[in-house]
Amino acid sequence: MFSGPCEHRLEIASLHFLAPRGGLMTAAIVRARQDGAGSSPAGDSGMAEHLELPRPLRLLRTFTWSLAESAGLPIAAYSAAAWLGGRDAGLLAGLAAIWVTAAIRKVATGSVPSLLAISAIVLTLQTAVAIATGELWIFLAQFPLAYFCMCVLFARTARGPNPIVARLAAEVVALRQPATRHPGLHRFFQGATWLWAGIFLLLTVGLAVLMVTEPIGLFLMLSTVATAALVVIGTGASTLWFLSVLRRLGLSLRFAPA
Repeated sequence: MFSGPCEHRLEIASLHFLAPRGGLMTAAIVRARQDGAGSSPAGDSGMAEHLELPRPLRLLRTFTWSLAESAGLPIAAYSAAAWLGGRDAGLLAGLAAIWVTAAIRKVATGSVPSLLAISAIVLTLQTAVAIATGELWIFLAQFPLAYFCMCVLFARTARGPNPIVARLAAEVVALRQPATRHPGLHRFFQGATWLWAGIFLLLTVGLAVLMVTEPIGLFLMLSTVATAALVVIGTGASTLWFLSVLRRLGLSLRFAPA
């Protein structure tokens, strides 16, 4: 409708009218983002681009305590009771020790660590098999049977939203992931859970074969060696895989501030 100098003056007036308000709005947005009141995708992703481990001494304490409550305490209880009252008394004492520990954890923290729960389930199964029968082959069957249960347990959580390897990493070594869920990390933990399910399945089959083909003494020795070797290999493979995933995703791993 307008043209010429009149239109030009109207445009200048409009700019003068809007500029102060736009400047105030921009300044307010900048201050809000600086104060943390606003959200910026770049800022959020920058804050979440690392994973944290406890400082080395605290990491050692966390790892040691996790192993002590899931293995050390029941083994100590078994050794003392077996020395006093025989094998069955030792098994019952070890079972009681691990379930008492789990109950204390539940009352004190509201949850039971996954490694402690797994150890309690496996030890319950082994104790039931060992005490319920005096047959040697049934007693030996507890070893592959326990690994089969571990295989099923890991496989059941591998496809879900909370794979058990991620829970164990958080509980055993206190690994802290980014606050926002990272799809690449989630896929790694799912894959690592499948890896360990495969390792436990391999142990199940291997120990079952050894149980029916080898004498008792050789079976116990070979089963110990095979278990230790596969656990070491699985741990090394998982660690290297984890570090390669971090590099590919551009994530870093660092110790928590002192």
